[in-house]
Amino acid sequence: MAEPQREWFEKDFYKVLGVAENASDKDITRAYRKLARELHPDKNPGDTAAEERFKEVSAAYDVVGDDEKRKRYDEVRRLGPMASGFGGDGPGGFNVGFDDLSDLLGGFFGRGGGGNPPGFRSTQQRPQRGDDLEADLALDFEDAVNGIETTIHLNGGEGPRDIKARIPAGVTTGKKIRLKGRGSSGRLGGPPGDLFIKVTVRDHHLFGRAGNDLTLDVPITFAEATLGADISVPTLDAGPVKMRIPPGTSSGKTFRLRGKGGSGDLLVTAVVAVPEALSEEQKAAVEAFAAASDDSPRTHLGV
Repeated sequence: MAEPQREWFEKDFYKVLGVAENASDKDITRAYRKLARELHPDKNPGDTAAEERFKEVSAAYDVVGDDEKRKRYDEVRRLGPMASGFGGDGPGGFNVGFDDLSDLLGGFFGRGGGGNPPGFRSTQQRPQRGDDLEADLALDFEDAVNGIETTIHLNGGEGPRDIKARIPAGVTTGKKIRLKGRGSSGRLGGPPGDLFIKVTVRDHHLFGRAGNDLTLDVPITFAEATLGADISVPTLDAGPVKMRIPPGTSSGKTFRLRGKGGSGDLLVTAVVAVPEALSEEQKAAVEAFAAASDDSPRTHLGV
């Protein structure tokens, strides 16, 4: 249960937010977001007055923006003269000390007994750390491999704001990047929370990923696989490079091109392309090859 604080008697939180005491929750939230956008430290670097006002607005919203705390706060405010006489001489000589007021509050809130009710502190409410925030970021394949500086658009409780972020090279789908201190602002001078960016990497039409390396399937002809050949293969950002296919290369054999896969290597897998249709001349050549071949690749199967 929310406990009353000393500052509840000292400040009119409704006035701080610029709303009426009977304002709806929606109106209170709207007023807070408007003020938070105007006073946010990111928009007012080095402005200590704006920073203090931002803290005051955040502290007010922390109370009247919460249903339970607002109810208790309104009950405390109904004490009227006691609240105005808190800590000094009120009209007509009325004087309520802090300990006396605490005893009265104990009875008012159903706790009875002397001393401060639980949680009612003579010190100012403690600073509170701001909430952590999460944001989703979809990256093109190239940007994920090479890294990129981008802008994250946030639209949380403090209103819309943009944050620049450096995404390191080599991030993968599901990776969470932590930006310390870029979450929600703290309350009452507390530290801000953190921002966690969850990354999704879009697929590439040619390349894949294997750890820090890139992968690529390259079709080769039967003749290239059998006789060997020098072929050109694409890279992600260095243009095409030459690669030697040695004679007798089987389909599925992988070659490593060092330093050609972004921050890693490029793993090239040869895939022998079997033609779906042959010309008469091609068919005759294959038949001649088959007739000249005595060995079977299935001998080890015993069939």
